[in-house]
Amino acid sequence: MADRAPAPSLTIVDGVPRCHHFDAFRCRSCTLLGTPRDRQLSDKEAHARSLVGSPVWLPTVAGADARFRNKAKMVVGGTVDAPTLGILDRDLAGIDLHDCGLHSDGLRATLDRLAGWIRDAGLVPYDVAARAGELKHVLLTESPDGEMMLRLVLRSTALEARVRSRLPALLEAVPALRVVTINVQPEHKAVLEGEREIVLTEAATLPMRLATGVTLRLGPRSFFQTNTAVAEALYDQAWTWVRDLPEVRTVWDLYCGVGGFALHLAGPGRDVRGVEVSADAVAAAGATASELGVSAEFVAADATAYALASDVVPDLVVVNPPRRGIGPDLAGWLERSGVRHVVYSSCNAESLARDLALMPSLRPVEARVLDMFPHTTHYEVMVLLAR
Repeated sequence: MADRAPAPSLTIVDGVPRCHHFDAFRCRSCTLLGTPRDRQLSDKEAHARSLVGSPVWLPTVAGADARFRNKAKMVVGGTVDAPTLGILDRDLAGIDLHDCGLHSDGLRATLDRLAGWIRDAGLVPYDVAARAGELKHVLLTESPDGEMMLRLVLRSTALEARVRSRLPALLEAVPALRVVTINVQPEHKAVLEGEREIVLTEAATLPMRLATGVTLRLGPRSFFQTNTAVAEALYDQAWTWVRDLPEVRTVWDLYCGVGGFALHLAGPGRDVRGVEVSADAVAAAGATASELGVSAEFVAADATAYALASDVVPDLVVVNPPRRGIGPDLAGWLERSGVRHVVYSSCNAESLARDLALMPSLRPVEARVLDMFPHTTHYEVMVLLAR
């Protein structure tokens, strides 16, 4: 991009992260700001160890201190003449955070331009208190190549024609935009997005060309980790574990999304199957498998229901569930099934611990903390389980 991104709000001073929004109490989302990063990391590993037990703990993957997020989820506030992109305060007034230091340089530069385009296009921000206006959220994702996907979350399609007419100006202002959509979220409640997606550009997916050699296709509603570098480490760790298990010939990737784990584990002599409830994600994963020429099949189904209904058992199962974990039904199936190995990737060590307690025959062998979410108490933890 020709224009520079706004200076990031987050800086590191003598090893301690500082942010002017945090210090001014405008945004307190990064609850660990003011805590040295090395202390953040040691505390997260100690927390994980206390819950998971005593496998071999590999060194924690730290990642960058700042500018690591590949996704911005911004509430649109303010007025049509002075829109804000950020969060709402207690009085439901907009707080502008387009210079958030967690975001990549590309995201910050694009958000800066978007604010001007929203004003020029006359897209009225949604007023939560008055239940009036149209533009609710701006959801922006950046690929490793610097390409962008923009989703405008609107209350209705009332401004669709206006957005379409102003789209050329937007693409001129932000040449990196590959995908632009309107998401319709008509309900007055704290829901980020709605069910209807209107694609405005020729391209409908964003290629994520990872350093691992795999390019994933992200659709508007696809899930991908917010920290690309740490996500690459996540996939590489799973590959390393499975590489060292020559007896593994069949793999299931449950909650596979666009196929991140499945596509990294696919290879000669290995049959890989991904299961994901989203048909769009499954289609994207299948297209990537065809492009890579690997043996990987993808099924649109609920992960637990699929496992319970199956009459075969793979050699290894990968699970990457939401924060609630896999739950007693799937954990019970894994315990009874006789599956020899499980790779469990969790964003909530507490639900992981609950699930592990339901699978006593599957012992943690190795584990690793990956700091996907610096300056917060959240982190990713991966565990290799063996029967």
